[in-house]
Amino acid sequence: MASASGQPLLAGEDGGRCLGFLPPSIRLKTSVWSELGGAVGDLGTYIPIVLALSLASHLDLGTTLIFTALYNFATGFIFGIPMPVQPMKSIAAVALSSAHLTVPQIMSAGLAVAAVLLFLGATGLMTYIYRLLPLPVVRGIQLSQGLSFAFTAVKYIRYVQDFSHSSSASTSVPRSLLGLDGLVLALAALLFIILATGSGDDEDVGTDGTRRRRRSCSRVPAALIVFALGLVLCFVRDPSIVQGLRFGPAPLRLVKITWDDFKIGFWEGAVPQLPLSVLNSVIAVCKLSSDLFPERAELSPARVSVSVGLMNFVGCWFGAMPCCHGAGGLAGQYRFGGRSGASVVFLAIGKLALGLVFGNSFVRILGQFPIGILGVMLLFSGIELAMASRDMGTKEESFVMLICASVSLTGSSAALGFISGIVLYLLLRLRDVDYRGLVGRWGAGQQQTGNKVGRDGDEDA
Repeated sequence: MASASGQPLLAGEDGGRCLGFLPPSIRLKTSVWSELGGAVGDLGTYIPIVLALSLASHLDLGTTLIFTALYNFATGFIFGIPMPVQPMKSIAAVALSSAHLTVPQIMSAGLAVAAVLLFLGATGLMTYIYRLLPLPVVRGIQLSQGLSFAFTAVKYIRYVQDFSHSSSASTSVPRSLLGLDGLVLALAALLFIILATGSGDDEDVGTDGTRRRRRSCSRVPAALIVFALGLVLCFVRDPSIVQGLRFGPAPLRLVKITWDDFKIGFWEGAVPQLPLSVLNSVIAVCKLSSDLFPERAELSPARVSVSVGLMNFVGCWFGAMPCCHGAGGLAGQYRFGGRSGASVVFLAIGKLALGLVFGNSFVRILGQFPIGILGVMLLFSGIELAMASRDMGTKEESFVMLICASVSLTGSSAALGFISGIVLYLLLRLRDVDYRGLVGRWGAGQQQTGNKVGRDGDEDA
């Protein structure tokens, strides 16, 4: 596996076109429409989790929108790629389960994860971890996360969801065929995105072997069109939501965290989240960025780790959902046209406007968003992430990758899959050791030592 260069990914270092209203460090690689399409590429993950936490755990959506907008601004400027900002999924899953964490406990879990990632990044330990991890194991984590997103997406499309209890609570009730959130609408969105963007590859190989860039993503911002349709349908499905909107941002309040809240948040939320944050939010993101943007300097794992830590040390004290970067979000934004930091800056502008104008009442609009459309967007994000694992060159590498992915999916634990992959990789390396040669060299060494001792004895005599 390629090692981290230790240098940050500098925005705008490889050319591109500037926009007058954005800083010079933000340069477009394609077009404004393409970047706008990429801006909404990871909302299939973001919206269900944030909506579920707002409904079931009373998370302040307005505060979360404002702080995640600030995170998006910062990551767009610093990294220069469509670096995503997503909720920490394991913490959200525990908060929405039978444990049902309170807001102070959720924030405590986020602060604990932030402290560990800050330590790993600031000391450089994250860079060493990145260098030592075998590539097949990283690919296995990416494959499992991508397929997990895809499986969840298919559930969103096929079955009715109840986000008042969970972000992935599929009921056994099949989605109706027709209607404003019916199966036909979701399938139409799916076909439209495929026709507009194809397999997601924006390059064609010409007859002379040269590569030329396709312009389909630039001409048709498929994800943006589909998302805009979903917003319109929110008001069509329930016109009364307009009456429930309250203008103005939610007031900022410090979250009061007791020692008991911290203990519960650490053991229930932070401990299961830490492996996922290290593997998917840092390691997999850095590797995926080098796959998607080979012409750019490699992301520094230490800086990505510090980025996640600083985000949460700022926002969690005010009740913003604990967030991280994620390989799935990066894959989704790239899949729908995001090629630069402008993509997440556009997303930040949208989030900030909604958070300042509607505050926490925006949850009424999201509550009516067609879930089938979110499932379609999440499906493409998951498939794009899973396809990063297609570069395994040998059967042995594929074997390690598939075992790692299978255990991760079956046990619903990236940490368990990671451990299995590492053990399997080491066992396969042990099979390659030439034990006969080692024994022979050891025997020869022992004989030489004996001969030397004998000669020394003769000289003494």
